[in-house]
Amino acid sequence: MCLGIPSKIVALNAADKTGRVDHLGAKVAVNLALLDDVRVGDWVIVHAGFAISKLDEKEARETLDFLRQVGVGSRNFTNARHRKTAR
Repeated sequence: MCLGIPSKIVALNAADKTGRVDHLGAKVAVNLALLDDVRVGDWVIVHAGFAISKLDEKEARETLDFLRQVGVGSRNFTNARHRKTAR
Protein backbone atom coordinates (compact mmCIF):
# COMPACT_ATOMS: atom_id res chain seq x y z
CA MET A 1 0.00 0.00 0.00
CA CYS A 2 1.22 3.49 -0.82
CA LEU A 3 0.14 6.65 0.93
CA GLY A 4 0.19 10.20 -0.33
CA ILE A 5 1.80 12.12 2.53
CA PRO A 6 1.35 15.87 3.10
CA SER A 7 4.69 17.60 2.66
CA LYS A 8 5.76 21.25 2.81
CA ILE A 9 7.70 22.73 -0.11
CA VAL A 10 11.03 24.06 1.20
CA ALA A 11 12.86 24.72 -2.09
CA LEU A 12 11.72 25.30 -5.65
CA ASN A 13 13.39 25.22 -9.06
CA ALA A 14 10.83 26.83 -11.35
CA ALA A 15 12.93 26.20 -14.47
CA ASP A 16 12.47 22.42 -14.35
CA LYS A 17 9.41 22.28 -12.04
CA THR A 18 11.22 20.36 -9.30
CA GLY A 19 11.85 21.12 -5.69
CA ARG A 20 12.45 19.74 -2.23
CA VAL A 21 9.83 19.07 0.42
CA ASP A 22 9.91 18.35 4.11
CA HIS A 23 8.53 14.82 4.08
CA LEU A 24 8.04 13.58 7.67
CA GLY A 25 11.22 15.40 8.69
CA ALA A 26 13.37 14.38 5.71
CA LYS A 27 14.17 16.73 2.84
CA VAL A 28 13.13 14.90 -0.34
CA ALA A 29 13.36 15.77 -4.04
CA VAL A 30 9.97 16.05 -5.72
CA ASN A 31 8.62 16.69 -9.20
CA LEU A 32 6.15 19.59 -9.19
CA ALA A 33 5.21 19.48 -12.91
CA LEU A 34 1.67 18.25 -12.23
CA LEU A 35 0.73 21.39 -10.29
CA ASP A 36 0.40 25.03 -11.28
CA ASP A 37 1.44 28.00 -9.16
CA VAL A 38 3.29 26.26 -6.31
CA ARG A 39 5.48 28.26 -3.95
CA VAL A 40 7.88 27.65 -1.11
CA GLY A 41 5.74 27.15 1.98
CA ASP A 42 2.85 25.46 0.13
CA TRP A 43 1.62 22.08 1.33
CA VAL A 44 1.29 19.30 -1.23
CA ILE A 45 0.40 15.62 -1.30
CA VAL A 46 3.40 13.64 -2.58
CA HIS A 47 3.01 10.21 -4.10
CA ALA A 48 5.79 8.27 -5.85
CA GLY A 49 7.99 11.36 -6.09
CA PHE A 50 5.33 13.62 -7.62
CA ALA A 51 3.36 16.39 -5.93
CA ILE A 52 -0.18 15.46 -7.00
CA SER A 53 -2.31 18.06 -5.21
CA LYS A 54 -2.14 21.15 -3.01
CA LEU A 55 -3.82 21.47 0.36
CA ASP A 56 -4.04 24.11 3.03
CA GLU A 57 -1.91 24.02 6.15
CA LYS A 58 -4.81 23.13 8.46
CA GLU A 59 -5.74 20.06 6.42
CA ALA A 60 -2.06 19.06 6.10
CA ARG A 61 -1.49 19.23 9.86
CA GLU A 62 -4.72 17.35 10.63
CA THR A 63 -3.71 14.60 8.21
CA LEU A 64 -0.19 14.37 9.62
CA ASP A 65 -1.56 14.21 13.17
CA PHE A 66 -3.88 11.36 12.15
CA LEU A 67 -1.07 9.48 10.41
CA ARG A 68 1.11 9.81 13.52
CA GLN A 69 -1.75 8.48 15.68
CA VAL A 70 -2.00 5.35 13.54
CA GLY A 71 1.77 4.94 13.44
CA VAL A 72 2.67 6.01 9.91
CA GLY A 73 6.17 7.45 9.88
CA SER A 74 7.07 5.82 13.17
CA ARG A 75 9.90 3.34 13.54
CA ASN A 76 7.43 0.55 14.47
CA PHE A 77 5.33 1.10 11.33
CA THR A 78 8.41 1.18 9.10
CA ASN A 79 9.91 -1.95 10.66
CA ALA A 80 6.60 -3.84 10.43
CA ARG A 81 6.23 -2.91 6.77
CA HIS A 82 9.76 -4.11 5.97
CA ARG A 83 9.24 -7.38 7.87
CA LYS A 84 6.04 -8.03 5.91
CA THR A 85 7.66 -7.43 2.51
CA ALA A 86 10.73 -9.51 3.41
CA ARG A 87 8.65 -12.69 3.78
